[in-house]
Amino acid sequence: MQARYSAALRHELSLRNATYAQARGLSHVESPGGTPVIVYKRSAAEPKHGNFLDASYQAILAQPEWRRRLEKVHTHTASLPQSDERWKELDASTSSDALLMNIFCCPGVTESRTVALKLGFEVGEVPEFGFRACVPLDGGRVDRTEADMKLGTLLAESKLTETDFQVQRPAVVESYRDFRAVFDCDSLPRLNDQYVSYQLIRNVLAARHHGLSFCVLHDARRPDLHEARFAVMRCVKITDLRTRCKVLTWQELAEVLPEPLQDFLDRKYGIVPPGCIPSPCSSDLEDVG
Repeated sequence: MQARYSAALRHELSLRNATYAQARGLSHVESPGGTPVIVYKRSAAEPKHGNFLDASYQAILAQPEWRRRLEKVHTHTASLPQSDERWKELDASTSSDALLMNIFCCPGVTESRTVALKLGFEVGEVPEFGFRACVPLDGGRVDRTEADMKLGTLLAESKLTETDFQVQRPAVVESYRDFRAVFDCDSLPRLNDQYVSYQLIRNVLAARHHGLSFCVLHDARRPDLHEARFAVMRCVKITDLRTRCKVLTWQELAEVLPEPLQDFLDRKYGIVPPGCIPSPCSSDLEDVG
């Protein structure tokens, strides 16, 4: 079921981005296979990148911590056409991190009181992408994996076409110091004895450790992710922590974003506010910048 929803969204994004890139003359390549992923090439001559809204990309270039995220090497470069430069993860049209940065690096978004109220952070907070939560493990060690974004007192996990929230071995999950104090372990969903939705478990533990709220941002076209999140959150034993864990779709967030950003999300991702109809995949001819 999860693979079906993920594949359908990946197919739509492939169609949308192929049309989007061709209509705007954006330099890009397509991965081989039945459903190609559109991967954009950065412009060396000007501060533009086909995978980003111009205003967001220029803000990213001006912020050294954000700019470093652009250099994260794509994990599946072998499946992409040869290039003089190594393909980067945020070049891909299916990148949930690129979607996250397109929104939260866009000037005015984190200064919006409406957006802040929607998500639960203080106006003017500066996003930190790839936040190392250092969640405590047994024996005095800490987990070195990253959370997608920290925005003030908000921790966020970003999802788009990923199949799931990852599966992990019991030895890894049960090594977290506070695992049994936070979760009803016997009720957590498993697959072949392994814990499913490991990223959610880890982020809930990170939120508890740092006294943060935690929000999953996913596409409304992915009800499977919504169900997977619920299956984990109902196992959180601490009431206050459970109430600090929330979910928001990109579509619900879109309704409070600036109009140019809304238009970009519609045409490139098919993300529109609830009740609105996305623009057609094959007639995307107007400029967005």
